[in-house]
Amino acid sequence: MLKRLYDWTLSMAQHPRALWALALVAFVESSVFPIPPDILMIPLIVARPKDAFKIAFVATLASVAGGMLGYFIGYGAFETIGRPVLEFYGKDAYFDEFKETYNQYGAWAVLIAGVTPFPYKVITILSGATALSLPVFIAASVAARALRFFIVAALLWKFGEPIRDFIEKRLGLMFTLFVILLVGGFAVVKFL
Repeated sequence: MLKRLYDWTLSMAQHPRALWALALVAFVESSVFPIPPDILMIPLIVARPKDAFKIAFVATLASVAGGMLGYFIGYGAFETIGRPVLEFYGKDAYFDEFKETYNQYGAWAVLIAGVTPFPYKVITILSGATALSLPVFIAASVAARALRFFIVAALLWKFGEPIRDFIEKRLGLMFTLFVILLVGGFAVVKFL
């Protein structure tokens, strides 16, 4: 089933309404869909390099809007489903402790998940479940998703098809290494 979703998503790059398809994929990926919008965005930019930044803008906007849906899923479903389960097992106090810790660093979690291969949808739902400040969530989501999508767009716009393999196979790793170095740098500065 996942292969069929992947193939369908990739085939949409050739569709006349591919930009709308990208918006739909970016929107639902941020809350429930398993295929990242990059799968559609990359061939779309390769086919239309002059529209690279417009495509990145659409992906960013739709992804953040979908992230808000994920946030509200977490916010609404946690109180109706998640909390009663935790209460049944006597673990609701643990969630409250986790919630405080998560909300203290929630903006970082959203930023990290928004640029790395970590599933962004997990963080959107978790942010709602912990009631992370919505403005903080939105600001971190915009920053993270714009960074990710505009870097991909800029690389494809500048280098075209030759950079595609690097983006598809190694850009997630590069973002992850960047985040590790960034967080590690902050940790070192904090201890000095």
